[in-house]
Amino acid sequence: MKARTWYLWSGGLIIGAVAGYAYWNYVGCLSGTCSITSSPVNSTLYGALMGVLTANLFTHSKRDASKR
Repeated sequence: MKARTWYLWSGGLIIGAVAGYAYWNYVGCLSGTCSITSSPVNSTLYGALMGVLTANLFTHSKRDASKR
């Protein structure tokens, strides 16, 4: 993999983790029944996963689009 891909994934992971923790901190779930936002660990991990998946949208595929 190229270094650009690793930088994108790392940036997405960090931004997503911070966003997940901020969501838990400011919005959260008061009753404790929400599976993702009831704990800061779950919310941070989910945010990190979503950040990496979003950053993956900006990487190039190895397949050529014209050969489909």
